[in-house]
Order: sequence, then C-alpha cells, then structure tokens
Amino acid sequence: MFDSLIRRRAKRPAEVDAAAFDSTNVSLSLAVPRPPERRTEDRVLPTLRVAKLTGRLGEQLIRIRNMSAGGVMADCARCPPVGDEVKLEFNGQSIPASVVWIRDGLIGLKFDQGVDLGELLAGRKPRHGFRPRPPRLEVGCGATVKLKKLYYKVEVHDISLGGMKVGPIDEYCIGEKVVVVVESLRPIRGEVRWYSERRAGIVFDKELSFDELAEWVGKRVELASLKAAFKH
Repeated sequence: MFDSLIRRRAKRPAEVDAAAFDSTNVSLSLAVPRPPERRTEDRVLPTLRVAKLTGRLGEQLIRIRNMSAGGVMADCARCPPVGDEVKLEFNGQSIPASVVWIRDGLIGLKFDQGVDLGELLAGRKPRHGFRPRPPRLEVGCGATVKLKKLYYKVEVHDISLGGMKVGPIDEYCIGEKVVVVVESLRPIRGEVRWYSERRAGIVFDKELSFDELAEWVGKRVELASLKAAFKH
C-alpha cells in the first residue's frame, strides 16, 4: 500500500521520454535528502508537490523533489542562508525547520522534529467538506476585477497557483465569471466562489504555473528592496 505513496508518476504521451518527468520522492528515512551529483536542466516538472516556505526573505513557493520523515530537498528561487530557521507549510500543516544545505537552486531543510509522513501526505481529515487548500502567499497589491461591464479596483490579499482573495467587492458577484488583471501578471479568468465582509475568493479557470507565480513574487521582492534602499 505504501509503495504507491513512495513514488507516483503521471501518464504522459508516448512520444515524450518518461525519464524527462519528475515526481516527488518520499522516503521513510529520518535523514535529510541530499543534493544530486548532477542536475538535468531539461526535465519537465508536472507532478512535484508545492509547499510554502516562510523565513527572513518572506514567503515563497517551493517545489519538493524529495521528502523524508526528517526533511525535504526542494527547488527554491530565493534560498535563505544555511542555519536559518524557517517554516514549511504543506497540506495545511506548518512545520518548523532549518536550512542545512544549498546548491544550484536546491535547498535542504531539516525538520525540527520527525514527522508522520502518512499523516502529512494525507493532509487534514475531511470535515464538513473541508479539504486542505493549496499554499497561499500573503501579498498586498492592487488589481482590477472585470465582471461583465463593471470594473472593481481591489486589493489582492493572498494568492496561490489556483486562486486569490480580493476585496472590497460586492456580494452579488458570487458565482460570476470574472477576469483579474494584476500588474506584471497576465489577465486571469476565474469565478467568484465565496464572499465574506466585502472580500471574495476567486478560483482560477486554469492554474498559474509554478514558474510564473515564483517569477512574479521575485519581481515584487526585488522592487520592494529597491524602494527600501532608495528611501535610505
């Protein structure tokens, strides 16, 4: 039973070499996964699990390549220094960890305590229709929401690969199709799924790619750093 948990591979068109696809590897070992001797740059990464990393550099999404009961190895665009304490958010759980190694855009994180892999991979047990939501990045930027012939100027409170929370907006928007325009991102089509206190949750018709969102977050961090430096 656990074999299927250890390694999953999605079916792909026959003309594509199956070795070109990666999925997250899971190990029962307490050791932190180590970096590979050599990286292949032309691999397609459709099935790597995504988590949120929070540390001194703020929040960012990472792609987990290998996971054990003791830690993870992941793709990381902005790696915190070795020794930094961080938090990994995965399947609705927040796990304290520390950076133990960095190499060529990969990062090794050691959990402060060993984790129950079965519980972690399964996520929280469903209750009243609840399912663990994808990791969301808290942001504070402006956007425009187009609904039919109406345009709302809103603030984006958080964003994930599959949706975002915006406000202020009107309650009658629930169930409506919208187009969201955020600076430096392509227009995103979606649907308003919930409303509370003038804030709404929008689910995208098509998920953003990991690279697209990571690049956007990186640009925002760089811009914020430049503004801070200019003030001083």
